[in-house]
Amino acid sequence: MKISADSRSPDKAEAILAAATATFLQHGYAHTSMDRVALQAGVSKHTIYNHFGDKRGLFRALIEHMVLRHFALELTEPLPLHLPPAVVLKNIAQILLTLKEDPDYIAFLRLMIAESENFPDLSELYAQEVMKCGHDWFVAYANAHPQIHFTHPSQVAHIFFGAITAHIIGQEILGAKRVIPIESAGFIDTLIEMVTTQGQHDKSSLP
Repeated sequence: MKISADSRSPDKAEAILAAATATFLQHGYAHTSMDRVALQAGVSKHTIYNHFGDKRGLFRALIEHMVLRHFALELTEPLPLHLPPAVVLKNIAQILLTLKEDPDYIAFLRLMIAESENFPDLSELYAQEVMKCGHDWFVAYANAHPQIHFTHPSQVAHIFFGAITAHIIGQEILGAKRVIPIESAGFIDTLIEMVTTQGQHDKSSLP
């Protein structure tokens, strides 16, 4: 189906995404239909198809809307090589950790985890749109920055973003903040120290 640019409007797209967020989080992926989203958004089902193609396209847009909007600018701007790595990485970590203050995002993570077995392609979609975006940015930054050198930047990227994701899931979904509460600012400082120290260590070990 060819989508006409004239049939799409930013306002309608926002209304659809808002309705999709509420509907997906309430009913889950399997029980969310385009009819339900259309009713919630106050638009026709044809309008949703014009904007997003199909249900998977709508869910992809929801991922981008809920996650990438928080840090897309930082990851698409030219690499800030004039700033110390500790400053840049701390800024990224702080932006990501603001997500745990968003109830919709926490509900969204619960949805992703709950649906991962029945709909593994959704998990892969999240990995492609979110995790790989952060990974590729980190590797490009590490390779381009003259002050640090990681022997295995891809693995360090995995550790960096994996630690942040685990912190959010552990504290907000698994109940760790009631058992072993970890203050976010201290967590970020420790993580940045570990990462930048490793970069300096790897650099000093070069022949």
